[in-house]
Amino acid sequence: MRKSDFIKAQERRYQAGAIDRRQFITSVIGAGLAVPTALGLASSVEAATPNRGGLFRWGMGHGSTTDTLDSANSENGFTLANGYCFSNHLTEVDNTGQLVPELAESFESDDAKTWVFNLRKGVEFHNGKTMTSADVIASFQHHMGEESKSAAKGLLSAVESMTADGDNRVIFKLATANADFPFIVSDYHLSIRPSVDGVADYNSGIGTGGYILESFEPGVRSKLKRNPNYWKEGRAHFDEVELLSIIDVTARQNAIMNGDVDVIDRVDPKTVALLSRAPVLDIMELTGTLHYTFPMRLNVAPFDNYDLRMALKYAIKRQELVDKILLGHGALGNDHPISTANRFHNSALEQREFDAEKAAYHYKKSGHSGAIQLSTSDAAFAGAVDAAQLIAASAAEAGITVEVVREPKDGYWSNVWNKKGWSACYWGGRPTEDWMFSAAYTDDTEWNDTAWKDTEASTKFNAIVRDARAELDNTKRAEMYAECQRLLNDDGGTICPMFANYINAVSKKIGHDDKVAANWDTDGGKAAERWWFA
Repeated sequence: MRKSDFIKAQERRYQAGAIDRRQFITSVIGAGLAVPTALGLASSVEAATPNRGGLFRWGMGHGSTTDTLDSANSENGFTLANGYCFSNHLTEVDNTGQLVPELAESFESDDAKTWVFNLRKGVEFHNGKTMTSADVIASFQHHMGEESKSAAKGLLSAVESMTADGDNRVIFKLATANADFPFIVSDYHLSIRPSVDGVADYNSGIGTGGYILESFEPGVRSKLKRNPNYWKEGRAHFDEVELLSIIDVTARQNAIMNGDVDVIDRVDPKTVALLSRAPVLDIMELTGTLHYTFPMRLNVAPFDNYDLRMALKYAIKRQELVDKILLGHGALGNDHPISTANRFHNSALEQREFDAEKAAYHYKKSGHSGAIQLSTSDAAFAGAVDAAQLIAASAAEAGITVEVVREPKDGYWSNVWNKKGWSACYWGGRPTEDWMFSAAYTDDTEWNDTAWKDTEASTKFNAIVRDARAELDNTKRAEMYAECQRLLNDDGGTICPMFANYINAVSKKIGHDDKVAANWDTDGGKAAERWWFA
């Protein structure tokens, strides 16, 4: 056995409790490590060994007084993380970025059109009810149908039927094949809740998750305690979890610096250097699919005008936004939501640059005159107000007047986003192209925040998205998704100038796996389940 393999094996034995600290140190010294190195390695292994106990306090740059426990209406990172604490899904994206079964023990399909999910047996809800296929079907029905206002409604539009094959198997039949359907059912809106008389209970906060909800104050905090009967081994280590909505970035920073919380998300790039110097903190920075957008709604004038939209797209200095808002902690966006982290990113699509002449040309062609309002708030993302002001300044160089409207932080997501004509927004992105498009751009999703539905390009886009779902040839799928990105870039209502890194500040008291997920902020939104006090 090689020296490195032996040391790794001893690390695993120590972590599992098969040997004690003295035996571990003696063995690795015998393998040739110096004493200081052996002592340091022992401490590292101990820090990586999950311990139970303690109150985990999570300061979040999300939350609104309109938040609910119904994941169908979850619209920000607070409700996402809260739902992950008390509920589970059929599948999940794990900390390595791989799709794995969760409440489903396995899933299978021969044609990507009929999907069979075999459920875990003996899983209990917090009220003592055993989870069955009836709960799964009722939970999915909550997001479907003409009356549904669920943000996941569009994701499930292809589901023709759901049937129970006994208590522990659910069969989904789709109108068209979808090779990514197992990814879709991991969407955070699609949590599994207990059914009462065939209707899923989405308002009580009862789930199968690692923590039991004790209290919930929308826009303020959520308190939970560990579920003693949690079915998932090696997870949910804390005795208690408290999620705190701290929208103000300075207040969030002070909270982590003062030790009032154990982690904060959405660290302002301007304060990364300051926080990194704190001896009690670590900076966790990951690149994923997070992107900042400025959606223009086509059902609100003047954004129904193609040339007006194109004028604004050319009027933005994207590199300036990356440099001044992200301070380099990100990458350029190209007016579509697919990042270089996605499998089918269109690298051949020409990067749009600031061009005052082209912006002025399209603006004149649009026939518009007068100020164009851009609603913004740092509730959208840290630096959103500054970003809007930079956009106004660059637009002015092309003769376009942009009026920056600073909106209140509280209620921003319910009163401004998806309602006003042009606003600031962020999207965590999705692991697959179809999922991202279905979440925010197809004509059947409630979260089409650009109302991009009735143009010739959007009609073509929707047809390609549907066809690409059923296409099993990855070469053909790549071509189809490349065209979708081109259509969005040209005709779509979203301005996507930048992809941002996830930046967290974490107490050194916190332990976590070597791999940390980047599909959502703070370990895929599952820090409460996956982390522990070292």
